Amino acid sequence: MTNPLLEIRGLPPFSAIRPEQVEPAVRQILKENRSNVQRLLDENTDYTWDNLIAPLESMDDRLSRSWSPVSHMNSVVNTEDLRNAYNACLPLLTEYATELGQNEDLFRAYRQIAEGSEYDRLNPSQKKVIDNAMRDFRLSGIQLEADKRTRYKIIMQELSMLASKFSDNVLDATNAWSRHISDEQLLSGLPETARSLARQAAQNKQMDGWLFTLDFPSYHPVLTYADNRELREEMYTAYATRASDQGPYAGQWDNTPIMESILALRHEAALLLGFNNHAERSLAKKMAQSTRQVMDFLHDLAERSRGRAETELGEVRDYARVNHAMEDLQAWDIPYYSEKLRQHNYAISQEELKPYFPEPHVVSGLFSVAERLYGLRIEKADGVDTWHQDVRFYRIFDAAGELRGQFYLDLYARPHKRGGAWMDECISRRMAEGKSQIPVAYLTCNFSPPIGDDPALFTHDEVITLFHEFGHGLHHMLTKVDYSSISGINGVAWDAVELPSQFMENWCWEREALDLMASHYKTGEHLPDDLFQRMHNARNFQSAMQMVRQLEFALFDFRIHLEYDLTAGARIPEILEEVRNQVSVIQPPAFNRFPNSFTHIFSGGYAAGYYSYKWAEVLSSDAFSAFEENGIFDSETGAKFLSSILEQGGSRDPMELFIAFRGREPTIDALLRHSGLAA
Repeated sequence: MTNPLLEIRGLPPFSAIRPEQVEPAVRQILKENRSNVQRLLDENTDYTWDNLIAPLESMDDRLSRSWSPVSHMNSVVNTEDLRNAYNACLPLLTEYATELGQNEDLFRAYRQIAEGSEYDRLNPSQKKVIDNAMRDFRLSGIQLEADKRTRYKIIMQELSMLASKFSDNVLDATNAWSRHISDEQLLSGLPETARSLARQAAQNKQMDGWLFTLDFPSYHPVLTYADNRELREEMYTAYATRASDQGPYAGQWDNTPIMESILALRHEAALLLGFNNHAERSLAKKMAQSTRQVMDFLHDLAERSRGRAETELGEVRDYARVNHAMEDLQAWDIPYYSEKLRQHNYAISQEELKPYFPEPHVVSGLFSVAERLYGLRIEKADGVDTWHQDVRFYRIFDAAGELRGQFYLDLYARPHKRGGAWMDECISRRMAEGKSQIPVAYLTCNFSPPIGDDPALFTHDEVITLFHEFGHGLHHMLTKVDYSSISGINGVAWDAVELPSQFMENWCWEREALDLMASHYKTGEHLPDDLFQRMHNARNFQSAMQMVRQLEFALFDFRIHLEYDLTAGARIPEILEEVRNQVSVIQPPAFNRFPNSFTHIFSGGYAAGYYSYKWAEVLSSDAFSAFEENGIFDSETGAKFLSSILEQGGSRDPMELFIAFRGREPTIDALLRHSGLAA
């Protein structure tokens, strides 16, 4: 039988991919790539873009297009066999990548291009590819002595395996826990949508009553609305202790030793490369110029927001004491009483908004916003092979009718699918056989699914999440750069990569945009003016508490990488406690093990980079203020953002691109204003 992973020309044949095909395909492609790299080096002495760089990009593309569907399926339809196949390939891929980065002959060939007359003949985007490659050779240990180079390669392999194991443990711990309820009295306070979802989950397992899980659409309503305090505490405890030494599955998938190992290995790799710590190493590919600049930025935001956050928490405590005789607020009480306070102050809840955000209207409204901003046309395509029956496929055309991008949309939470929301690359734009390869994206969310015959109803927070991920998708798909290493989100400084995603969130608050997506799923009525006004009034409810929570994550992440000490080890609990004492207003219970499921930094791409969310929010808020000045659907401003930011990918420095759009460097003013923290 032929192996479909070796023959991918167009979209991935998901239904034909089997776990047993994965490792043989990867091994064969890597073997062929190694042979081809050596052939390219042997056949030439004067290296050029055409005889070296372009063929290397083609090889990278083939490997990426075979591995991408495997990696994606491991996240969205995870099985034991697929997981084993995926994990078997990680060391092979890491070894290959490090090997290329440490290939002295390849490095000399790139250096010949970088320092010779060929460089002068290249266009600016091609020069950026070469410049990035020279930087990456250094970051791969090309200048290390042989024994240190070998050690670096081993470290990279170990880190890839540990990151995968960390992620697997979180998924397994999340899937393991559930709470079956047969007594309806325990559901007091829960909205009907949450009850229906739990009833449907129970029915899917041939059970009576209601079944709750740690998937966010199930977990979050319980913490927010359930009157039964013991149920809230039980679910909070299970969620906050996932993959740790605490809670209902204490020790079973404990990520504690994995975190220690990851931080030790990252630190060792940084030292090998001549950095003082991994935080310094991470900034080699970011906008921020120094670790001091990052720490000052985070401390400045903390100083501006902590006092307000303390006031906000005090308001919750006062409300709970005065109105509910609740004196001792615990972590599982704060979301519940915060929601009651929100309703008390603003007479609004996420549940009241849900009927106005049915999935079909939200998705079509999202597309309408993008169409009006950038002159696009987005069409659904049927008959495309996918990994699950809920997945849909769309094509994006520009104003000239040219196909610019395609994407899969996978909206709903389900078993064996990793939590959270993300955009990932399926196919990248590049020049292939004389024409531009059309980029393809995966857009993945974990929203509440449809219940019965009704469409899925989204919270406004879920609508914001969808817009966020679509912003990432547009960045990937609308690029006009024809070199895959800097097209779309590739090559973009990590602390600028959230600019297009956070930028898109702003339209979720604008009346003109909401009228395109918000209409009652039964009556078709637009969001009433009164409800819109109440929603807007509540926009910055507890915004300072949300700010310091993000700063807690960012400072914790940056400090454990900045301050790692060979003799003391990671000091994860100690640093987390110090950060919380400095910036947090909510002190969680001693059993809370939030770091053990912090996949962003231990198995994602945000190590010593979680600050990027706030850093990029300065950019996105300032960028959106141009639309506030000119009109939120001003076509000229939209065209300028498209050409200055979205189409440029990683071809130019992000500050240069921002100035091209805004005419100046960013300021923090718009972020503070949008967050309700302006003086």
